[in-house]
Amino acid sequence: MNRKFSRIFTILNIIGLSVVNISPSAADPLISCTMTYFLSGFSLVYKQYDGSGNVSCSNGQQAQVKLASKSIGFTIGKSEIQGTGVFSDLKNINEIYGSFVALEGHAGATKSVDGQVLTRGEISLALSGKGRGVDIGVTLGALTISPK
Repeated sequence: MNRKFSRIFTILNIIGLSVVNISPSAADPLISCTMTYFLSGFSLVYKQYDGSGNVSCSNGQQAQVKLASKSIGFTIGKSEIQGTGVFSDLKNINEIYGSFVALEGHAGATKSVDGQVLTRGEISLALSGKGRGVDIGVTLGALTISPK
């Protein structure tokens, strides 16, 4: 009986060590990425802004990106915004690409400020920026990030 128990215990240990070795957290350490960006555009109920950005990650990866923001809400104006974005922890820089759902608030009279909280599944992005223009509003839409 002890011999059977010993074999079962050994098999369970091997399975346990295998699971630990293939766990995602051990195999894929998470990285942090930030983005500097420039967006410009207009809004009148519908808001459309386009621009570009540079992404840098803690593991040394970098990317130049195109940005396209389209949203709808209570909004009017025209502005140019420069800012910084912070991504939630990522497994790889390629996770930055795609469309993020955006909830945004913006306001300005000659000097503009913009803040957005964006999400796509488990990944989130917080943007904050300053610029110039005349605008005010709250919108819901999407920001698409693509390779440049």
